[in-house]
Amino acid sequence: MAKKVTTKKPLTVNSRSKALNATKRRQKVNLQKKTINGEKVIISAREAKKVA
Repeated sequence: MAKKVTTKKPLTVNSRSKALNATKRRQKVNLQKKTINGEKVIISAREAKKVA
């Protein structure tokens, strides 16, 4: 099983209609499974770019 390394959490943002009504929605983190030094980890895509 992969070990979760990242500490990022989903953002809470507003979804806006044409009438500018605000509705809460969540932006999820782009989590990727990567193998680093022979160990499977779950990290965000931004962190994976820095490591590679």
